Amino acid sequence: MSSESPHHATLISLEGKEAQPTSIRAKALVFADPSSQELLKYLERVAPSEAPVLIIGETGTGKELVARQVHLLSGRRGPFVAVNCGAISEQLAESELFGHEQGAFTGASSRREGWFEAANGGTLFLDEVGDLPLPLQVKLLRVLQEREVVRIGSRKTIPVDIRLITATNVDLSEAVTAGHFRLDLYYRLNIAQVQLPPLRDRRGDIRPLAEYFLRTYCQRLKLPLPVLGEAACKALERHPWPGNIRELENVIHFALLVASGHEIKPEHLKLTGAPGVAAAASDGGARDGAPKERIAQALQKLLESPGDNLFNDLEKLIVEQAYLHSRYNQVRTAALLGISRNVLRTLLKKHGYLGDTGAADDSRDWGHTGAAASA
Repeated sequence: MSSESPHHATLISLEGKEAQPTSIRAKALVFADPSSQELLKYLERVAPSEAPVLIIGETGTGKELVARQVHLLSGRRGPFVAVNCGAISEQLAESELFGHEQGAFTGASSRREGWFEAANGGTLFLDEVGDLPLPLQVKLLRVLQEREVVRIGSRKTIPVDIRLITATNVDLSEAVTAGHFRLDLYYRLNIAQVQLPPLRDRRGDIRPLAEYFLRTYCQRLKLPLPVLGEAACKALERHPWPGNIRELENVIHFALLVASGHEIKPEHLKLTGAPGVAAAASDGGARDGAPKERIAQALQKLLESPGDNLFNDLEKLIVEQAYLHSRYNQVRTAALLGISRNVLRTLLKKHGYLGDTGAADDSRDWGHTGAAASA
C-alpha cells in the first residue's frame, strides 16, 4: 500500500497483523530521495527470491523498516518476526532462537518454541547479528544449511521454512578478521547485501519523514496539525543527523510539545550534535589549534577541485554552522563569529536563512526566555 506525499515521496505502510511495532518509526518507510528510490527498486528485485539479505547501516537508519519491506514484497504468507540479538543474554540466546523442551534446564517449566519456529512460513529478522556468540553462530549456520532446528533437550528435528534477513551496524568483515565472527556464516548471510545510507546522505527523505512524524504524533497526542515552516525545514535539512531517523522522530515529537502556535519554527527544534562531538569540544583547549589544522587540510583538498564558487560555499557553511550552534540566535551568532549583527543579518539573507522582513525570534532560548534580549 503506497501513497504520494506533496513532496513526491513514496510512503509505504509497514503495519501488519503479524507484527505490532511500538515505535512510530517502525510503521512507515519513506522513499523520496533519489538514492532511496534506487534502494526501493533494488529491494523489489531482491525480495521475491529466497536469498538471505544482509542490511548494513548506522544505528537509527531504519534497518528493520527495510527488512519489513523485503518481507512485504516477498509474498511470503507467514509472519515477520524481529529479534534483537544484542538484547538477549548469551545464556538464553540458544533457547530464544531454537526453543527448548520442558525440563531441559533449570527454569524450563514448559515446552517453548524458538523464534525460528515462530517465523515458520515467513521472515525472521536478526538485528545486530554481529553480537551473536561464536558457539551460537555454529548452530545458526547448521540451521541455515539443513533448514531444521532442534530444541534444547530434544533430539527431534523440526523443519522450518523461513526467509532470513540480518542486519548490523558494524563491519562484519572486520569482525571476521578479528576472530569474532565466522567466515562461513558471513558468506552464508551476505548473499544479497543492502547498504542503507545514513539520513544525512539522503536529505530528500528528511522533510517527508518529518511531516509523517508530525501527522502521526498529532493524532496520537490529539493536537491540531501545525505547519512545518520553511525555516524549520531548512534547519532540519542542514542538520547532520548523527542519530538518523530515530533522532528525527524525537526532534519532531519534542517540537510538537513546545510549539504553542500553528507553525513549527527553528526554535522549536531541539537539534544537538552527537555526544562524542560535544565531548571532543570540551577538551579542545588541550589540543589547541588541532581543529584549525584539520580545516586547513580539508581546505587543501577543496582547493584541488574548488568548483564554481568555493568562497561562497565556505562562507555559507561557516554562517549556517554558527547559526545552528547558537540555536538560531542572531546576537550569539554574531558574537561567536566576531562580526556585527548587521553584517550577520546581511549574510543570513544572502544565504537564504532570513527573509526580507528579518523576522526572527532572538529572545527565545531553551528554557531561558528573554536571556538573549538582555545579552
